[in-house]
Formats: sequence, C-alpha cells, structure tokens
Amino acid sequence: MKHLSTPFNSISTAILVDGGFFINRYRKVFRNGNYHNPKTIIENLYRMIMRHLDNDYLYRILYYDCNPILKKAHNPISNKAIDFSKTKQATFRVELLNELKKRRKVAIRLGDLKESGAWLIKPEQTKMLLNKTLKIEELKEYHVFYELRQKGVDIKIGLDIASMAYKKSVNRIILISGDGDFVPAAKLARREGIDFILDPMWNAINPSLHEHIDGLKSTCENPKVQYEKYPYLINNP
Repeated sequence: MKHLSTPFNSISTAILVDGGFFINRYRKVFRNGNYHNPKTIIENLYRMIMRHLDNDYLYRILYYDCNPILKKAHNPISNKAIDFSKTKQATFRVELLNELKKRRKVAIRLGDLKESGAWLIKPEQTKMLLNKTLKIEELKEYHVFYELRQKGVDIKIGLDIASMAYKKSVNRIILISGDGDFVPAAKLARREGIDFILDPMWNAINPSLHEHIDGLKSTCENPKVQYEKYPYLINNP
C-alpha cells in the first residue's frame, strides 16, 4: 500500500468512515454488493480512499461502527428463539471489523447498540395494516424486527475531528458519510484551517450542507454509470 511514509511538506489527510452509512450505501452502489464478502468490501474501500489521497500523506483511517448484538430473543409472531450472534448480519459485522483490524493505518472507533427490547412491524407491513390490505393475523415472523439504535458514533466522529483540528494533526479531513450530524465539527475544523471534504458515495445531500464543507467528492462507482467503464473496481462476489 502506498502513501505510508511522510513526504516532506506534503498534505496530511485523515479519512473518516461512518461504517453504518458506508455498508448500506456500498450495497446500492457496487454491482452485486449484497453478496460481497468482508475482504472484498474492505479492498474496495481502500480503492476509494486511494483515489481521494492522490499524493497526500495518509495520516490515518478512522472507521466508526458498533459491535453487533449478540443476545437471544423470541420472535413475537412465531415465538421462535433467535440467537442474534449466529445471524448472517452479526457474522458479517464481526468478520468485517476483524478484516479492518489487519490493515495498516486503521483505527476502529466503536459506539454502542442500544436496545429498547421492543419488536416493531416493518413500515411496509404497517402501511398495509393501516389501509386494511393486510390483517394482523396474517403477519409473518419476517414482518417484524428487533429495535436497535446506534449510540455514540456521531459523538466519536465529532470528538476526533475536533482533536485533529486543535492539535493540527492534519491539513485535510475526508468524511465518508451522508447526514448532517457532522456540521458542528466540520465548522470547527474549517475555522482551524482544515480542508473538509465530504464523500456521500453519490448519495444526495441536503443543499444546505454545501456551506459547511470545502468540497464534495465521491470516488466510488456512480450507480448511474455503467460499471464496465471502471475496471479498477472489484465487482465480483
């Protein structure tokens, strides 16, 4: 991997990745993305990052996510016991984080998954229940989900941005994310003279966000463009 030694007077760049956003967007942007294994996903993430760096010095890649839920619960429709630690989603998340830990220049920042203990009906089925195209007794076990919320991830992103800004650790911050929760931290970084770039992976952003960033750049495949035009990407499951 290049960009690991510090060139004299080069631009030092930190890459911040909102893991939850990245994975959800990845599956929409990359061909067959739903079937990619963790190693392939991380390889593609690094390709995105290298296209951001150009000749910059890579200060660090900071990846923000939560450990998966590992408890057991009973589905309220079927009353079947579910061991979340053995689900495909949990296995995938654990393997992805383990793959990241092997990589040079990566720091993983983990928030918490907060659970309410509640099972909720999925929005599509809720709509069908309200317009009476579905009866309550017709609900299946896959029509409900266990409510979980990420906590602490946005705060960690904000704290890291503030720390790098005040310590003058970097000249540029590139954030791979899609929402506006980063705005207060971005404003602080810009006041401290840091070039702040947002990579939303071609996801539409609120126009008001443009005034709080120094640039908008997506380096992954544009989903509106034919994939065959970009042979440098790994698109095989």
